Amino acid sequence: MKAMFLLVFILLFPFSSYAQEETLLDGDIESGGFGGPVIKVTTLNGENAIMVGGRGGWLINHSFVLGGGGYGVTTNVNALVTDTIKRFLDMGYGGVDLEYIASSDELLHLTMGLLVGGGGIGYRNENEDSFNTQRHMDTFFVLEPAVHAELNITHFFRIAAGVSYRYITGLSNNNVSTDSKLSGPAALLVFKFGEF
Repeated sequence: MKAMFLLVFILLFPFSSYAQEETLLDGDIESGGFGGPVIKVTTLNGENAIMVGGRGGWLINHSFVLGGGGYGVTTNVNALVTDTIKRFLDMGYGGVDLEYIASSDELLHLTMGLLVGGGGIGYRNENEDSFNTQRHMDTFFVLEPAVHAELNITHFFRIAAGVSYRYITGLSNNNVSTDSKLSGPAALLVFKFGEF
């Protein structure tokens, strides 16, 4: 009789109440997404520079972003070349872009992001097209944390202003630049269009 009672107890009693599975995302997942241009003001090789690019991603539960971004130099920055010809730095980078958005439904809120990826540098002579005359190409690893203040303009448009710090490592061609001369802080403006 005790064995029968124990069997009925095991079959009817939900042991899951004792061992609830914990997950990072629980319940229904709400999805959205966005994309848009980014402008960065920074220094490269000790000179002021402007970088332009874009970023976008999948927005999960109004709080987490899994996406990507890419940026390139748009201003003339002198390359560290050891001859008398004027040469300019060509540089671009991109990678996986992760972001946490705090209190997304508030008019003004904070976001924290991290870009992990890679890029490349080269140089071009003055008055040459950078797409056809890149020389001494080199690659690097980049890690760029960022913090933004984000303003909800409409239901489908947001603007964020913030700061980031670009950590670069892995350059081997010192004729063009060095890790430390390409690493540094940036002020940025982000335009986001999408479903938030």
